[in-house]
Amino acid sequence: MKLQQLRYALEVYRHNLNVSEAAEALFTSQPGISKQIRLLEEELGIQIFIRSGKRVVSVSQPGKAVLEIAERIFRDVQNIKNIGRDFTDQDSGSLTLATTHTQARYILPKVVAEFVKTYPKVKLSIKQGSPSAIVQIVQNGEADFAIATESVGETDLRKIPCHCSSYALIVPDDHPVLEFRNPLSLADIADFPAVTYEFAFNHGSSVARAFQKAGLPMPEIALSAADTDVLKTYVRLGLGIGIIEKAAYDAASDQGLHMIDAGHLFEPSPIYIALRAGTYLRGYSYDFIQLFAPQLSRERIDKILMPVIEEDFCI
Repeated sequence: MKLQQLRYALEVYRHNLNVSEAAEALFTSQPGISKQIRLLEEELGIQIFIRSGKRVVSVSQPGKAVLEIAERIFRDVQNIKNIGRDFTDQDSGSLTLATTHTQARYILPKVVAEFVKTYPKVKLSIKQGSPSAIVQIVQNGEADFAIATESVGETDLRKIPCHCSSYALIVPDDHPVLEFRNPLSLADIADFPAVTYEFAFNHGSSVARAFQKAGLPMPEIALSAADTDVLKTYVRLGLGIGIIEKAAYDAASDQGLHMIDAGHLFEPSPIYIALRAGTYLRGYSYDFIQLFAPQLSRERIDKILMPVIEEDFCI
């Protein structure tokens, strides 16, 4: 059994069972990948993938177990590499984080600027997506950690709460809702179309829970997007009332839009760091997290990532 064979099998799985795409990502040939996976299957005595002709159509039950262990193996291999690098190149390397557009555009710039000034040799990469997408990116090993908002259900990632995000409503300066009584109620806005995030009305989100608790139907969704700036554009065009994270509103750059604090309408959403259990973080990764959330010490993060092993000396 070779690590390369496991890597090939994992890459096929990660590319939705498309061997051609996996080969392209690994800069190798499709026949080469197929051959190595078949050799691995012959050695193990099982089928990892179920095929129809030459096409891979699904993963077998034992194949799922193999791929799960292979994921852990490659995480541990990366951890070993990180340990070596930590003691040889303490101030250089790479750091990839996954986060939402709002965090990347409005919250993280000051943190990134400070980090880059301290670690100019570290290559920093930011991947953006919805809360569920960025969690998946970390689970796949494509990012070191995620800065996520809202709950995304059960995952095998360790979540460290660090901040809270509150919501606000945005409307054009001449919107009729501005003539309503203050403070606004959910009933006041329920009849207007909504322009908001793709995840805002997912089951369990702060916005969805508020309407459910009030016994009100969900507003019609005129437009949804992951990018807050896109939402603002369509609110300006009069498509509906914008429901956005309050931190994404800037009075200076958002002229023509009126912001209404919605803290009394929607519960704050947790902002948390999401990491794979057992991950070995480089020293500068801890520093980035502390720049974002000063209360998260290295010791606290390690306790969450690396549970204490209780040795039993009994025979």
